Amino acid sequence: MSLFLIDADRDWRDRQSQVLTVARELRQKGLGAYLVVEPGSEILRRASDEGLPALPVKMHGRFAWLVRRSLVREMKDHGCKLVHVHETFGASLGLAAAAAAFVPLRVLSRPADSSPLEGKLPLASVDAVIAGNESVKSILIRGGVPAASVEVIPPGMDFSAFTSQPREDLIRRELGLAPEDFLVGAVLPLEDERGLRALLEASALVGAQTPKVKIVVLGEGSLRLDAEQEGGLPAMEGVRYLLGAGARTPRILASLDMFVVFSHLDGLGGHLLEAMASGLPVAAVDVGAARDLIIHRESGLLVPARNAQALADAVLKACFDRNLAARLGAKGKETVLEKYSTEAMARRVIGVYEYRAHRKGLKLA
Repeated sequence: MSLFLIDADRDWRDRQSQVLTVARELRQKGLGAYLVVEPGSEILRRASDEGLPALPVKMHGRFAWLVRRSLVREMKDHGCKLVHVHETFGASLGLAAAAAAFVPLRVLSRPADSSPLEGKLPLASVDAVIAGNESVKSILIRGGVPAASVEVIPPGMDFSAFTSQPREDLIRRELGLAPEDFLVGAVLPLEDERGLRALLEASALVGAQTPKVKIVVLGEGSLRLDAEQEGGLPAMEGVRYLLGAGARTPRILASLDMFVVFSHLDGLGGHLLEAMASGLPVAAVDVGAARDLIIHRESGLLVPARNAQALADAVLKACFDRNLAARLGAKGKETVLEKYSTEAMARRVIGVYEYRAHRKGLKLA
C-alpha cells in the first residue's frame, strides 16, 4: 500500500518545501509515500538527494487524458490508498485519476483563496480539503464544500536557516560595538512615526540605567529604508541603524541578544517568528500576531502599544536577568518549532490522513 503526494509545479516554491517535509515525516513513521512530480523539476532533484521515493510523471505539455492514464497506472501498480494533491493543476489531473483508480482516500490542499480551475475540480469526491487559513475555509464552504470536509492547517515555515545558525559577532563588527554590549534588534514600519518616537524614548530610558544596551533598528521587511534615507533618520545615543538585512537575516539575528517588535500595527509576525526560532528573547506590542505567538513571561514579553516605559522595562529585564532571557528564548523557540514549522505542519497533515483513514476503516501502515 502507498500514498501519493502530487505536485505538478516545475519551479521551486515555498509550498514544495512543505511537500518534501510531509514526505520526510511519512518516511519516519514507516509509511510508504511517493512524490509524484514533473521530470526535471527542482523538487525531484531534492527528493532524489534525500533518498525520498519519487515517481517522475510528465504532466505539463501532454493531453490530459494521457496524463490521467499514466497516473491511474502508477496508482494501481503501487497499490495507492491515499492521494494528496498540493496545487490546482495537479489536482485537475490527480483527482480524476484517483477516482478512476478507485483510490479510497483523496485530499486536496487549497492554501490560496482562488483559482481559475477551482470550478472544474471534483471537490465532491474529495475526503478532506486542507485550507491555509480561515478565510480560505470560508470561501470553500461558500463554494459548496461541506464544512466537515475542510481542515485548516497554516503553511509551516522552514526555520532551518535560523535554528542552524551559530552565534556570531556580525553586527558588532559592522557597527563597531563592544563585545559586552547588549544588542537589541528592533523592527517597526516607518509609517508608525509615533511608534518610532516611542522606541527612541525607550532607548533613552534604558540608557539612563545602563550604557551597554544598544538598539539596532533593522532596515528590512516592513521597515523599508534606502541607503540615501539613512541620513534622515533620527540619530540618538544608543541607537544604530542597519540597512539591507536581506539574505543575511539569520546571521544578523544570531548577532543579537534580544529582539523587539514595537508597533501597534500588525503584520510583523514573520519577523517575530524568525527571531523566536533563532532562540532570542522577544518583546512585542500586545496586538494581533504577537498576542497569538507570545505567552507573557513564558515565551516572550508583551508590552502596551507606544508605551516607552513598558518597552524600556522589558529590555532591562532581559539585560539584567540573563537567566530570564535564556528561559524566554528557549521557550519561544520551542513554541515556534512546535506550532509554526514545516515539521509541525506536516504532522498535522498526517493527522488528517490518519483521522480520515480511520473514519473509512482504512489502515495506512
